[in-house]
Amino acid sequence: MTRRAASIKDVPFLLKLRHQTMDEHLAASGITVDEAEHLARVMYRFESSELLLVGNEAVGLLKLAREGQEWELIQVQLVPRLQRQGLGAGILREVIAEAEVAGAALSLSVLKANPARSLYEHLGFVVEGEDGHEYFMRRLARP
Repeated sequence: MTRRAASIKDVPFLLKLRHQTMDEHLAASGITVDEAEHLARVMYRFESSELLLVGNEAVGLLKLAREGQEWELIQVQLVPRLQRQGLGAGILREVIAEAEVAGAALSLSVLKANPARSLYEHLGFVVEGEDGHEYFMRRLARP
């Protein structure tokens, strides 16, 4: 799997991907989101968006804000047909390795209804807080 910077031409794919990967978890969390809110989330920190590719086919999104010693993993999404095959874990391991080289901690939020929390915990993230719908997780920088 390779990555490339997302462009405005990728927005239709990213909107579809967001629906495919988030609608179920949002509904299970009791959160109603309209199309404008989905688009706003796609566009949030768009400059940090990378398309995940298999060959030339877009299959996912990595949105990672690399700022100083505190990086934020904003979104990791894979098309459903490629989920639960270890690809997401592989991407996360790459991100963790990049952060370790930079000496940066990683933070993220995950909906309580999203089973990805167990993957994040397996990779060393710990819950540092929560609200009604999300867990806030962090992985400390390793020397």
